[in-house]
Amino acid sequence: MFHNLSEEVRNRMQYLEDIDSRDRNDGTPRLKKLRQIPPETGKFLSILAASAPEGKYVEIGTSAGYSTLWIALACKLIGNKLTTFEVLEDKIHLAKETFRETNMEEYIELIEGDARNYIKNYNHISFCFLDAEKEVYEDCYDLVIPNMVKGGIFVADNAINHYETLKPMIDKALADERVDALIVPIGKGELLCRKL
Repeated sequence: MFHNLSEEVRNRMQYLEDIDSRDRNDGTPRLKKLRQIPPETGKFLSILAASAPEGKYVEIGTSAGYSTLWIALACKLIGNKLTTFEVLEDKIHLAKETFRETNMEEYIELIEGDARNYIKNYNHISFCFLDAEKEVYEDCYDLVIPNMVKGGIFVADNAINHYETLKPMIDKALADERVDALIVPIGKGELLCRKL
């Protein structure tokens, strides 16, 4: 996956990494920032997604499509499609541009709206990446986990850098007998769960 990235994907990833880096240093208002994952987390997600069992792949919080691209690389490899959800119009616009410019549209379905309104209707989820506003994390966890296949992988970003905010959801996952869970110290910290 990583050794044969197309020039279009490499260029768009670099473009988004540059925007994200500038945003973090120029005082851009919080909601306008991309706040995307670092590249090492993208590779981690891609490897996990390529290893997930058969089923539906979902992402909650598209932003400009950076993490989406990493997961879509796995989907391309295994012949699957990722459904990703985003609520903010400016980020939806950037994400559409990302998918068009990288020729990855056939592996990605972008739904404009709150994932919580849709996800309860998704069965057989085998992979889910959650990186959205922190106040929706617990709701999303509660909606996704019951709909996951055995061996399904659930990953939630910001488990270390927003630990105090996410502690109720993290504690719930770590004690949840439906999953094996741990916090992986990569990037901003990833809560990694595997459905039993």
